[in-house]
Amino acid sequence: MTTSDVISTADVHVAEHDHHEHELNFWRKYVFAEDHKTIAKQYLITGIIWAIIGISFSVIFRLQLGFPQMKLEWLRPLIGNWIEDSGKLSPDFYLALVTMHGTIMVFFVLTAGLSGTFSNFLIPLQVGARDMASGFMNMLSYWFFFVASLLMFVSIFLETGPAAGGWVIYPPLSALPQAHKGSEMGMTLWLSSMALFIISQLLGGINYITTVINLRTRGMSFSKLPLTIWAFFLTAVLGLISFPVLLSAALLLIFDRSFGTSFFLSDIYVAGEALPNVGGSPILFQHLFWFLGHPEVYIVMLPALGITSEVIATNSRKPIFGYRAMIASMMGIAFLAFVVWAHHMFVTGMNPFLGSVFMFLTLIIAVPSSVKAFNYITTLWRGNIRFTTAMLFSIGLVS
Repeated sequence: MTTSDVISTADVHVAEHDHHEHELNFWRKYVFAEDHKTIAKQYLITGIIWAIIGISFSVIFRLQLGFPQMKLEWLRPLIGNWIEDSGKLSPDFYLALVTMHGTIMVFFVLTAGLSGTFSNFLIPLQVGARDMASGFMNMLSYWFFFVASLLMFVSIFLETGPAAGGWVIYPPLSALPQAHKGSEMGMTLWLSSMALFIISQLLGGINYITTVINLRTRGMSFSKLPLTIWAFFLTAVLGLISFPVLLSAALLLIFDRSFGTSFFLSDIYVAGEALPNVGGSPILFQHLFWFLGHPEVYIVMLPALGITSEVIATNSRKPIFGYRAMIASMMGIAFLAFVVWAHHMFVTGMNPFLGSVFMFLTLIIAVPSSVKAFNYITTLWRGNIRFTTAMLFSIGLVS
């Protein structure tokens, strides 16, 4: 076979592939898409919608917080009977707004919206892969997130209102449907939504990790990966280890609420009546929640720091200073993220010595963070800086 024959055969295969792509109908191309760029746009659009909803909730409860004498009667056509006769938000609805705002912004916007968008869009492009390792799993990841979003959105319109136990949903308040309105059906939908959301994040995380490990282009070793990819990779590892713990907490809480178990309940009295639950511990829930809750901080931060690394290096027109140190610092942050969760629990009665250990580890995490800040500043030093919009935001992050 001559060289021209090989080229002709390759052209035929490319043409057939292009023809196959053109055959995709609207639903397969834009709705149930398996293309990483389309899925990234789906995450982006959904995240923006949730950001608008979450910010709107924040504006409403901050109006009452900032202007306690203000009458909010003008909101009655929008939120109905949740405005009391005095013209103020009802206490139950105020707590529901705070709960939903925190949940939406932390999980649906900053986790799914940020990682889902940029990891999907950039990982294949920057490692030289044609697409993610599993397009079907990638599609499932988004649609689990979408169904979770629908459940959370529907809960807003329940007669008893959405979940209202704070975004950390500590039991026993969240475990007893009879406790108050925000612990009824709204809390059940919140827990169901979060279970689906976590499944979505696990599917996505497995896909991101597999793509980075197995689909790097020839010659691209781990020591040559862009810092954005390192950030997305470590973020996926964080999520893959920590999210199952929150899933177990949500499922156990559903069992306590609906099936009479006592994982988080013990010696509870409601309206003077003793409940039969014994042997549980609400502190156990806090341990499970914060084992995800603190890594969640870095699940949000690491993608932004990875993008910042590329933006600063590009707009300083010089390589990032201390590439390997930047990787080591992100690894250090990822490791320490798993051993500081109890600094959220100092008032739970833990042993003071144990509290000191968690406090010390919390202080230590400043070291890799300082390494990153130092390297950003050193990259800027004597660089030929272009003050683009992205660069100004990135410098703001470092400062």
